[in-house]
Amino acid sequence: MDAVAAATTISESAEWGALDAHFAEVGAQHLRELFAADPTRASELSIEVDGVYLDYSKNRLTPETIRLLVALAERAGLRQHVAAMFAGETINVTEQRAVLHVALRAPESESILLDGIDVVPEVHRVRRKMAAFADRIRSDEWKGHTGKPIRNIVNIGIGGSDLGPHMAYTALQDYSDRWRTFHYVSNVDATQLWESLRDCEPDETLFIVCSKTFTTLETLANARSARDWLLERLDDEAAVKKHFVAVSSNAEEVHKFGIDPANVFEMWDWVGGRYSLDSAIGLSLMIAIGPERFGEMLAGFHAIDVHFRTAPLERNLPALLGLIGIWYIDFFGAETQAILPYSQYLERFPAYLQQLDMESDGKSVDLDGKPVSYATGPIVWGQPGTNGQHAFYQLIHQGTRLVPCDFIGFAQPNHAIGEHQNLLLANFLAQPEALAFGKTREQVVSEGVAEEQVTARVFEGNHPSNTILATKLTPYTLGQLVAIYEHKVFTQGTIWNIDSFDQWGVELGKMLAQGIIPELEADSEPELHHDPSTNALIRRCRGLMPDDTSFQRSES
Repeated sequence: MDAVAAATTISESAEWGALDAHFAEVGAQHLRELFAADPTRASELSIEVDGVYLDYSKNRLTPETIRLLVALAERAGLRQHVAAMFAGETINVTEQRAVLHVALRAPESESILLDGIDVVPEVHRVRRKMAAFADRIRSDEWKGHTGKPIRNIVNIGIGGSDLGPHMAYTALQDYSDRWRTFHYVSNVDATQLWESLRDCEPDETLFIVCSKTFTTLETLANARSARDWLLERLDDEAAVKKHFVAVSSNAEEVHKFGIDPANVFEMWDWVGGRYSLDSAIGLSLMIAIGPERFGEMLAGFHAIDVHFRTAPLERNLPALLGLIGIWYIDFFGAETQAILPYSQYLERFPAYLQQLDMESDGKSVDLDGKPVSYATGPIVWGQPGTNGQHAFYQLIHQGTRLVPCDFIGFAQPNHAIGEHQNLLLANFLAQPEALAFGKTREQVVSEGVAEEQVTARVFEGNHPSNTILATKLTPYTLGQLVAIYEHKVFTQGTIWNIDSFDQWGVELGKMLAQGIIPELEADSEPELHHDPSTNALIRRCRGLMPDDTSFQRSES
């Protein structure tokens, strides 16, 4: 495609140059001035999509900025790239794969082709298999090895196989089966597995091992230790089939582990880990909230998919978020993005988006293998308000760094207790206002503040933010939010002409670790060939390690 080819030099394009010139004109303007100059700004720079309202008027931009950013997206071929993704084309260039997470939430009536084959029927076949299994667990029809129902679900995975289902379970805990407990184990640090199993009875515990290849080092280490824990207590290899299931595409390795082939839930190589929440990776979530609620979440995903595919870019919510991010990263030089949900249920949402964004767009070479000449993905971080207000908001308000913020809130609470919701909403609305408009020296002086404190109590303002407001946190709304950010990341990756769907940066450290493991385990002093620092650290660790580092569970 010509537009795709043109995107390889996007920073040299006329559209990029127009934004450079525009930034020179408006970049220093204060939000106070922008609002004063345009009484319609709040309504003009906002959009509502299927109950999700985005107010982006508190950004340091104008309607002309949006027009120029849309022109940049058109030059980069965003529309063509979106169509290519939905058509099953090979847009993951370095791994030569299609990218079809959108098929995971497509209704059964739709058709999405990959190499001429409709993948939607297979997706729904696996989903029905998931639903049947989840219903058996939830109804207590499925019994463990000793005939007891399952009370503890332990999801073992890492990366997207953990962050996605863990985030979603936490977010939708209000809709979950509270009779059962759910644990998520990802860290190869045995502490996490030990703490998760500490209060579990083995004959009431089900492990879901999530690994597409069933070779992931950390996941398999945790799975084997969990298997040992189970067999030490139940003393029967047959117990594995009643207490372990797998989400994987490697049936042979799963069978070797001892898992019943009937209890393997398939994955496909066209679904990346960080985009897999709505695949069988979400099995623990489906058990928690039930197949019907899981379907509601998928419907929320799909609604945003349709919007992203069809809405004009200037009224396209995910695209707008992506373009606004480009504006700050590449023209203001912002290096981070704060995600600030005003919902305790979304406490794990920033960590989930951290992987989604940083693993997708944390790239320094383009699709042609050439170094990029512009900044790409931001550092993503955050935590729920109001906690963050008493932690890091100080820096955002009065520090020296520009930190664009996304505030996410809900008008209705999941639990109404006293005046809590009004207090929460008041803070949710006040913080973007304070960031945008600040407090001038004159205002501080008029309050009678002592002269020696005046400068310390001035708020410069002009700190940008988006405000995302929905009615209530539901499975449907969560699906919408995740899809919005998925497509935002895709928008930015397209403009930067990078591969948002590979992750080669995670490989080197894991490869080196494989070589260090036998050096740590060697009976005699090994010959080391690392750099002097790493060699010294290995020797120090060996000197401090206990003789037995195997997994042991205290009975206390």
